Amino acid sequence: MGAIIGRAEELQILSDIKKTPEAELVAVYGRRRVGKTYLIRSFFENELLFEISGLHNASLQDQLENFKDCLSKTVPRRKPSIPETWLQAFQQLIRVLQPKISKRKKVIFFDEFPWLDSARSGFMPAFENFWNSWASRQKNLVVIICGSAASWMIRKIVNNRGGLHNRLTRQIRLLPFSLAETEQFFRAHTIKLDRYQVLQLYMAMGGVPQYLKQVKRGESAIQAIDRICFTKDSYLTNEFSNLYRSLFDNAQHHISIVKALAGKPSGLTRNEIIHMLHLSSGGGITQTLDELAESGFIKSYIPFGKTVKNSIYKLTDEYSLFYLKFIAPNKRSGKGTWIKLFNTASWKSWSGYAFEGICQKHLEQLKTALGISGIHTQESIWRATAPTATRQGAQIDLVIDRNDRCINIFEMKFAANPLVIPKSYRAALTNKQELFIETTGTRKTVFLGFMTTFGVKNAADYAGLIQHQFTMDVLFNAAVSPI
Repeated sequence: MGAIIGRAEELQILSDIKKTPEAELVAVYGRRRVGKTYLIRSFFENELLFEISGLHNASLQDQLENFKDCLSKTVPRRKPSIPETWLQAFQQLIRVLQPKISKRKKVIFFDEFPWLDSARSGFMPAFENFWNSWASRQKNLVVIICGSAASWMIRKIVNNRGGLHNRLTRQIRLLPFSLAETEQFFRAHTIKLDRYQVLQLYMAMGGVPQYLKQVKRGESAIQAIDRICFTKDSYLTNEFSNLYRSLFDNAQHHISIVKALAGKPSGLTRNEIIHMLHLSSGGGITQTLDELAESGFIKSYIPFGKTVKNSIYKLTDEYSLFYLKFIAPNKRSGKGTWIKLFNTASWKSWSGYAFEGICQKHLEQLKTALGISGIHTQESIWRATAPTATRQGAQIDLVIDRNDRCINIFEMKFAANPLVIPKSYRAALTNKQELFIETTGTRKTVFLGFMTTFGVKNAADYAGLIQHQFTMDVLFNAAVSPI
């Protein structure tokens, strides 16, 4: 088996599949470059009998010819003919599989499954017939279907209302690495970086394994980002457009929403997005938002004390945020661009929002640090306008509402050194906490906490106000996939 970093929950599911005494139909989905294919190939390298990967925007004839070529690898001594239809293709596959799965568990793997279902190809009805009429009765057969178009996979497979309705036996949504898994990934590749350097890389490209593979030994985070994102023909220079266009039909709508959210890090409501982009309020916008959310690019947050209709959408994909803020405006600047941009006022503003987003993705690690991992919680954000002319409004980007009648509210600050809180900031912190209690009417105990990179240097001066303070180290503690 190839070395698999992290993925503890997914490995447990795959281990169970090997032991099951019945047929399995498994859906694996997640964004492009996240490691879906590598996970399946590595774990099932001794059981993989047949594999096909769909061709993007290919004709039915090209897909069927590709099928023939893939089948030839399974039975190299035969020369399968090119099937005329997908029904014929699956009959060929059955004849090849039948004698090979009589004694041992075997896996057939359909990668980029959505691309196989080209227009008017008849692929889905043929696959449904293959599973329902034959494959589902083969106790030694595991059928894995995999796709980067997460929204398609959920709509057509997970929530299928046709021949595959309730037929899935397992599903895996593969997410980018957590910070702990990212750190483990670099160690496995003998790349020596401290956690501040790892955090900087994560802020620019997230936990996407294929992006992280581009980092070289002996580089600082600044050097790596400069080379991978800003040099001529660098790996991540043009990834943005390719990323969205490979996942979504009419990707321009998705890109427009992502760009709007990138310009408003604090988030936008559905109505604000519609107004900003001059869109209609029909089902199209809802579907586009759902597809972006299901694919892991954006997330909706329900403000504390509000309902779903008040949801605020935020761009949560680190690479997209970094691309739109820095790469896109500086594509012609070339080598050395990031070395010049790093530590500017623009970078400091962006890094604060990027750090907040990473903290919000690592809530399980934060809850563990608080000692409340076993307590049911609801996470949200909160905003309030100034109640009077003499008081300021306030915003809290992380509210943890606990079932033990307590609430944690957090300030999240990214800094290159231990944070020093000026005395002038005390009034703002006090106002924020008091305004939260007043406007929400909560009767729970409210704890104010700080999450920073290197801690709060003068936290003791605010002991009556700051109840918890954590460093970035707590975000690295548990290898749990970010939410």
